[in-house]
Amino acid sequence: MRYYPLFADLSRKRCLVVGAGEVGQRKIGALASCGASEILVLDTREPDASMGEVLALPGVSFEQRSFKDEDLDGRFLVIASTSDEELNWRISRACEARGILCNIVDQPEKCSFIVPALFTQGDLTVAISTGGASPALARKIRKGLGEFLGTEYGAALLLMSRLRPLVLELGLGSPRNGAIFRGLVDSGLLEALEARDQATAADLLERHIPTQLAPRIPELLDGLC
Repeated sequence: MRYYPLFADLSRKRCLVVGAGEVGQRKIGALASCGASEILVLDTREPDASMGEVLALPGVSFEQRSFKDEDLDGRFLVIASTSDEELNWRISRACEARGILCNIVDQPEKCSFIVPALFTQGDLTVAISTGGASPALARKIRKGLGEFLGTEYGAALLLMSRLRPLVLELGLGSPRNGAIFRGLVDSGLLEALEARDQATAADLLERHIPTQLAPRIPELLDGLC
């Protein structure tokens, strides 16, 4: 199956996780790290020491009880990580009826979305999906990306996040703005950041950014080289 790739904004969104085992805890942590405003966690087991860290995350609340259909009220996204097939199907069908995004861990036939393998480095996120056919292969590809994409990519993204608002503030227009950033990406800046060569990185910035921003170069490179 071909899935439509997207990145969802979870701020101000209410989520539900059913099942707080090892996999469920990873899902809770991922939702919290993406800023979900509320994550209700349901599990019939009493919380143990392994749950303590994730249950203390911002926005997370825990209730030791079984799932009820009313738990879906107002939910944007639901993840179920249980070994109960009947419960998994019940959650899947209830979410489908309500138009709620639903993921049943490792059971794509019950999902309205699947979670890809992710490679992250700072603000850089690369998602890898095999359409649910082989999560193991997706993880292998992710590992390969980690060997290919060095820390210079995260540093470059941080630099661009500092530079972009300064360039936009000049009001030069989209064509000129695009040319500035394309020029930087193709300039050898990544190699300079990888080598932690501040002098070369500063020289490349001076060549490619508007002259009005040249005094900001030390600030742009702070902590990156």
